[in-house]
Amino acid sequence: MTEPVIDSEGYPRSDIDVYQVRHARHQIKCLQNDHTALLRHIEEGLAVVLSPSNVEAMDPNGVSVSPPTPSREPFARVDYIALGSPASIAGVEEKDLVTQFGSITSDNFRSMANLSQVVQHSVNSPIQVIVIRNEQSITLSLTPRQWSGRGLLGCNIVPIEKLDR
Repeated sequence: MTEPVIDSEGYPRSDIDVYQVRHARHQIKCLQNDHTALLRHIEEGLAVVLSPSNVEAMDPNGVSVSPPTPSREPFARVDYIALGSPASIAGVEEKDLVTQFGSITSDNFRSMANLSQVVQHSVNSPIQVIVIRNEQSITLSLTPRQWSGRGLLGCNIVPIEKLDR
């Protein structure tokens, strides 16, 4: 996949069929892209299927609100939101306690790298984020994307120490 198809002088190598190699590499790359998109779609579906089916109310901002589920422990806290960022647009606020971020919950959270992987695999696709704010569980739809500021979310999320949980 990474071996050059030209020799040191810049001519096509005579020991391989350059057209066939380039075509095969292209097909493999397309299949890898399809695989990534399929995994993203499965992750979103699992987040919906495995989410608690609570009866939800709507707050004045149109965000769904329900009482917190006792089994969902927060594993991270939002400590900064940039104005105009994807997180700000989704309704994320400072001091929100994150109980679910896509497929990540307190049960399978190991490090911030888990959240980073979900974000990287969900660029321009919504992620279901459940936070606790004012002792209420709030479900948000956050879409990581490029914007004028830093990062894909525009917020800073820090882990909650296990002793704090």
